[in-house]
Amino acid sequence: MRSAKDFFAPLAVGAPAPVREVPARPSRALHFFDPGNPKMAAKVPDMVGKVDVLLGNLEDAVKAENKETARAGLVKIGQETDFGPTQFWTRINSLDSPWVLDDLTTLVPAIGDKLDVIMVPKVQGAEDIHYVDRILAQLEAKAGLTRPILIHAILETARGVANIEEICAASPRMQGLSLGPADLAADRRMKTTRVGGGHPGYLVRADAPKNASGETQYDAERTTYQQDLWHYTIARMVDACAMHGIYPYYGPFGDITDVVACEDQFRNAFLLGCVGAWSLHPKQIAIANRVFSPSVEDVTHARRVIAAMGDGTGAVMLDGKMEDDASVKQCQVMVALAEELAAIDPELKKSYDAIQVDGEVA
Repeated sequence: MRSAKDFFAPLAVGAPAPVREVPARPSRALHFFDPGNPKMAAKVPDMVGKVDVLLGNLEDAVKAENKETARAGLVKIGQETDFGPTQFWTRINSLDSPWVLDDLTTLVPAIGDKLDVIMVPKVQGAEDIHYVDRILAQLEAKAGLTRPILIHAILETARGVANIEEICAASPRMQGLSLGPADLAADRRMKTTRVGGGHPGYLVRADAPKNASGETQYDAERTTYQQDLWHYTIARMVDACAMHGIYPYYGPFGDITDVVACEDQFRNAFLLGCVGAWSLHPKQIAIANRVFSPSVEDVTHARRVIAAMGDGTGAVMLDGKMEDDASVKQCQVMVALAEELAAIDPELKKSYDAIQVDGEVA
């Protein structure tokens, strides 16, 4: 057992003190790039300030023979790039791979002062987080780092989902969780080969109609409605993250050309409580930035409710709808997010600043 008093104590002598609250930094799009690909690497400096998170990927999509090249490329990018307002993350190789230890022992001493978050794939339980937590503390102490690198876990196995609460609570380094739908689908033995998104076979069908004689016409055409394969998992992930003060994210949407379905999936995740999603192509950055930013209409309504409620107690009628203290709390979430995003996005700030409430500029 471990005393609660020791939870925020450094795990190595000389390591920086763990954070007591995860910084609320906008991360609408986590844009993945292959640091071993010269064309992708060359674009990184120009993307600074245009995306909330740039993430150098060392795991899936990087061939075994290119692992060392990708790692070296990430070090070079980290050392030569001023990331300014953009966060710098990496996804290391899985903990059962032959590359992960070299990932950690190379990256932390070389660019640990630049790395904000290390994403750990295929997390099964708290023991995986404890392993990375201890190694990071030792490496940070040796490198003389003054701030801890945070950990982000990917839910890609049934066991990981089953252990989600203990994963969230495993370390003060925990920054958040991402849904990894492809690996999770395989581990669950789901019958889909898609990377994220829905499936036309997962549906509900309207009841069969009756004819004039009252007989049920089972062979008649009936309307169908496609369902969300990931609703349960995302909702569970959001609850676990909210409970532990960390952040939930939707993972990859693999059909790059289907921007409509991508936007729908991202919006579902946003409405459920996710703060961002992965971007596998630059066109998905724009989708994520749009979807995970509150609309002007939503911010306008939220500010009107807050203004109408005064001290937040009681209830008022606004546009024919009842608003009470629960409404205010919902609206405060929306307004707080808008303010965070306005601080880094000039176009959003311009739109939000133009909002008028009761004739006054809000």
